[in-house]
Amino acid sequence: MNTQSQRSVIPIYTSRGDADAFLVYPYLYNRLGEWIGWITTDRQVYSVLGFYVGNLTTEPRIVRKRIMVTFKLRRTPPARPPHLAVPATIPLAPLMGDLRFGVIDVLRDEPERLHTLDSGEQRQDLD
Repeated sequence: MNTQSQRSVIPIYTSRGDADAFLVYPYLYNRLGEWIGWITTDRQVYSVLGFYVGNLTTEPRIVRKRIMVTFKLRRTPPARPPHLAVPATIPLAPLMGDLRFGVIDVLRDEPERLHTLDSGEQRQDLD
């Protein structure tokens, strides 16, 4: 049995209640099971390229301030994980409170921040 199947898969919801990402700590995956980011021990979310994306709430959803006054340094990503077998059934989203003014839901409002290694506007060009 591989370690992925031994770890629990946690759905990450949008404010609308859609499960648009999955967490197998510390890795984040999209609905196709592709790696899109990772989470630190203090619940900060980073893209596959090491750019800060936001924070994971307890609901769970990924949020960030709409306007960032200070920027977090780019971090070195962990080793690329294996593809995730996405669960066939997903629990319904819990009731979520409204977000404060100036805070956005990343998966709903800026999903392009969490992209795969072969896409995204911040990846380096091949030439």
